Order: sequence, then structure tokens, then C-alpha cells
Amino acid sequence: MRRASPPGFTLMEIVIAITITSFIGLGIGVAFNNTIKAKETIETTAEHYRMLRTAMARMTREIGAAYVSDRYDSKRYRDAFDRPTNFIGARDKLMFTTLAHQRLSSDAKESDQMIVEYQVKASVEKGVRNRNDLVRREKVVLEERMERGGSEDVLFEGAKKIEFQYWNSERKQWEDEWDTRRNDRKSILPTRVKLTLFAVDENGKEVKYTTQTRIMLNTEMPRY
Repeated sequence: MRRASPPGFTLMEIVIAITITSFIGLGIGVAFNNTIKAKETIETTAEHYRMLRTAMARMTREIGAAYVSDRYDSKRYRDAFDRPTNFIGARDKLMFTTLAHQRLSSDAKESDQMIVEYQVKASVEKGVRNRNDLVRREKVVLEERMERGGSEDVLFEGAKKIEFQYWNSERKQWEDEWDTRRNDRKSILPTRVKLTLFAVDENGKEVKYTTQTRIMLNTEMPRY
């Protein structure tokens, strides 16, 4: 008497099983890939807003500590355009002296004074085209003309533009420029500065971020 052979799988059943397994693997791969892309998008967005918050906080802190002083050698610096401390603000850029410098090493030959300048410029990063960045120039030695020297770093990548406005407490209005090199303003700063940064959000739309800061020393530090 012959024993019955155990039942096996037909070719059609094997093909169906392989197809189902392939679809399951493909689904898992797509889901995994989408998860990675979503993670990268979230991280990029988080870095975008972190950089934005850092830039705005740094600018408000440094502008808030802005000052001008007549404590300089009048024989060496003969006019207001040449003096080492000024507040020169336009609609699209700002250069000023501030007391907000922080020394990174204890033996650095630096003080709490520095010159800072903000403006939006074309990116100099290699491989990047058609991108503007919010650039900060810092100069810790107040001996030469303000517009010379120092080092630059990027505060915010991909900035469209930046706008500054200056509060005139006498006229009770915002103004688009403030220059202490002018005789009528050589000893006074605006009481407040408004900063508006234009950028593109995660959806590709242009948005603006606005904040204000109050200048604590808005009158000239006198000579004693």
C-alpha cells in the first residue's frame, strides 16, 4: 500500500505569496522613506526658527546697549565723521558702537565696547546661488574709522531684506534714518529701534518678523 505524499504549494500560490510579500516590503520602504523626509523637514524648520530667534535676540541686545561718547582724543579725531563712536542708521542697514561685547577668553585684550554693523548681503557660501544672508560685522578695537576692519559672520541664512526704523521721542514718530554725525543729533540716539526681517517660511511664502528694542543710553556719555 502506497503512502500519500504530503500536500505542497502550487506555482500560482507561490507567485501570489511573493507578490504580497513584495507589496508589504514596498509599503514599509515608502513609509520609512516618508518618515525620514518628514524628520528632515521638521529639523530644517526648527533650525530656521532657532536661527531667527537667535538673530533677533542678539540684535535687540546689542542695539539696546548702543551709545555715543565724546571721550576721545579731539586732536586725533577732528570731526564727527571720524570719531570712534557713532550711531549711523539707514532703512536697510545699521552701524553703531555698543557696550554689549562679551569676551570669550579672560586674557583677551578687549573691553565691553565694540562696533557692530547689520545688513543683508549676497551669500558668499560656496555652492550657493541667488541667496541673501543677514550679515553681522563686529569690530572690537575702536581706534580706526568705524566702517573699516572687523570680521563678518552670518546671523540668518536666506534673508530677503531687513528694515530698521528709529523712534524720535520729540516728534513722536518713526523715522527711516538716524545719524549722530549730524550736528543736531551728535549727542542723542533714538529711544527705540524697530527691526523687521523679511524671509521665506517653510511653505515658500514671504513673511516678516518684527520686534523692538529700547536704547538705555540714548544721550551722549559726557567727558569728565
